[in-house]
Amino acid sequence: MQNLQGKWALVTGASRGVGVHVSEGLAQLGCNLVLHSREAAHTAALAQKLEGLGVRVVSVAGELSDQAQVDTMLDAAQKQDIDIVYNNAAVMTPWRDNPWEIPAEDFRKSFEVNVIALARICHRLVPPMLARKWGRVINVTSGIANEPQLTAYAISKAAVDKFVRDFVPALKGTGVQMNLLDPGWLRTDLGGPKAPNDPSSVVPGALVPALLNDGVSGRFFCAQDYAGLSLAQAVEKALGQ
Repeated sequence: MQNLQGKWALVTGASRGVGVHVSEGLAQLGCNLVLHSREAAHTAALAQKLEGLGVRVVSVAGELSDQAQVDTMLDAAQKQDIDIVYNNAAVMTPWRDNPWEIPAEDFRKSFEVNVIALARICHRLVPPMLARKWGRVINVTSGIANEPQLTAYAISKAAVDKFVRDFVPALKGTGVQMNLLDPGWLRTDLGGPKAPNDPSSVVPGALVPALLNDGVSGRFFCAQDYAGLSLAQAVEKALGQ
């Protein structure tokens, strides 16, 4: 299991839901955090809590639908050597009762935040990882399927899957691993109150892709497959799959 003590991780969408639990889990492993949200004040309380665990914490801000703000956010984040990226932030477009009338704006917004911003983050942060010969990129995807009413969101996540898998050959043997994480259907702002799983159930599964040191990229991890396990058990299970 990879030691994350003293490494730096950027977590986008860190102010709530999955982002909070991933950030707390990383901090408990001694990992320093760069917490992203739309406004830095949104992560102030979390930053104070994590600093109490003895790690260093920086808050950065940026609206991911605005690519100029994405670049400014990355300028601030890269004042640290980012070793781990959790591209967690995403937007869910509204449920459209008539899927044949989904407005073009739903597709534009989904791709701007869920795909284009994610790609820009990877394009900025992966090359320095390659130079240092170590890095982990975990891109949050979704298991959503067969719901055309949410197709703008669903196909943006399918594009994330394709992005990750296309980069597998470029990462082989580099020390940098890029994989996919499906948190499961959670009771978050994105998943809604009727979802079956509490957001805390993403840990330890969400941490597994950052802890594996097997050189494999392009894998799909479902956090709920590891619910109820210890961190060591979760890593052992992943290695056995």
